[in-house]
Amino acid sequence: MFELMSNAETIHIILLTMRMTIISTSISAALGIPLGLLLEKAQFPGKKMVVAFNRTLMATPPVVAGLVVFLAIRSTGPFGRLGLLFTLEAMIIAQVLLITPIICGIVHTAATRHGDRIRSFAKTIGANRLQTEVLIIKELSNEVFFSVVTGYGRAMSEVGAIMIVGGNIRFHTRTMTTSITMMTRMGEFEQAILFGIILMIIAFVVQLVGSVLRRREQPNENF
Repeated sequence: MFELMSNAETIHIILLTMRMTIISTSISAALGIPLGLLLEKAQFPGKKMVVAFNRTLMATPPVVAGLVVFLAIRSTGPFGRLGLLFTLEAMIIAQVLLITPIICGIVHTAATRHGDRIRSFAKTIGANRLQTEVLIIKELSNEVFFSVVTGYGRAMSEVGAIMIVGGNIRFHTRTMTTSITMMTRMGEFEQAILFGIILMIIAFVVQLVGSVLRRREQPNENF
């Protein structure tokens, strides 16, 4: 185990996985949270169809997302000139395509359930529009945190999409999940299990850090 952890390729795989998941989850959160709140607040014809479409995207098979991105960035695709195929950027794009609807959907559901109550309370205390929106975000902070953690979990466990657009290239686009798939096929079960354990440890640490941050915020909300 310690020999594997000291291996340069293994360290590269772990760091690349962390970089990919953090960036893709951050982008998805920056897109999904405002979209979820906006979708709950806005009233327009066809809103139910938009909500249903987003819920459909929440269950998008990873290989489908990978195929869509692959067709868009391949050499003959509309974005082929950017040279994104088989790069970290391509894997991030595929993950953002998968994660954003999940975060948006969870935030939208929470806002739909509690939004009217929060706005009524904000109106009674004389809050303006901006203060009301800030209050909604604060009141839904647990749900928002849950949506981001869920998105991060999807990013950490993703295989199909990043395999298609990334290619699982050694020292370039190989991640822990694609390594587990490859090692399992090769019969290298010890190394595959080790990567699985590392993934679980990272997921636990992310959840723990988030919980600690939430606890630190809660006392301030009581004043």
